[in-house]
Amino acid sequence: MTLTTHQPTLSADDLLSRRHAPSMLMLAAAAGAVNAGAWVICERFVTHVTGTATRVGVDAGQWLLMAEYGLVLAAFIAGAMASVIAIQARSFRGLPPLPALPLFGTAAILLGTAAAGVFGVFGAVGGGVEEAGDFAFLSVLAFAMGLMNAAVASSTALAMRTTHMTGPATDFGVTLVTAWLSEGDARRRALYLAGLRGGKVAGFILGAASMVPLVPTFGFLAFLAPATLIIVATVRSFVPLATWVRGPASRRTPGACPVGA
Repeated sequence: MTLTTHQPTLSADDLLSRRHAPSMLMLAAAAGAVNAGAWVICERFVTHVTGTATRVGVDAGQWLLMAEYGLVLAAFIAGAMASVIAIQARSFRGLPPLPALPLFGTAAILLGTAAAGVFGVFGAVGGGVEEAGDFAFLSVLAFAMGLMNAAVASSTALAMRTTHMTGPATDFGVTLVTAWLSEGDARRRALYLAGLRGGKVAGFILGAASMVPLVPTFGFLAFLAPATLIIVATVRSFVPLATWVRGPASRRTPGACPVGA
């Protein structure tokens, strides 16, 4: 059997519609909250690979630190791999993919992180940086973010990313200029897309901002907030797809999806 690694379950129009836009914004806010929560607790980011890969380079020669940050990087990649396996494993049985599975898995990991933190598994909030508990904590969160990012990317033909904002910020600028140079329906669509991309950046920021008061007040239980956002977004936009993709083939044929949304 030949598998399509990035098998779309949303057409381009559905993906960028107002129906699903709130879900994408919630997922971006959840990623921002996780990233900020990791920073408040141990002064490291986890939702994007850029910072982690930079730390591996900056710590060149300090082999233990390089290995530990390399572990966080590998955890993100492993999460992405696990997401595709979870989605596509059903294809071996002739069943449609279910992107909701890894998304619910992401929420479950965050809930487990909150519980483990309460019982002291990761040490104290705001404890020493670069301790063993910190890297276990960062690796778990990195795995969860790789799981979520790949789930969204795999189910939208690489059109949507939720854990890092470089792509949305770039596309925000591109669509603003497109709107400026266009007119009529083309301008209105470009403005809507600019609003969606800009909204994802704003959602990420708001999610991050929410963790600043939540972590000092509730500790690791603050991760219940992004877990809840992911569950709501998944139920809104990904669970119905389990039924939708079983429809006629004409309904399941995706349109071309813009990359980097």
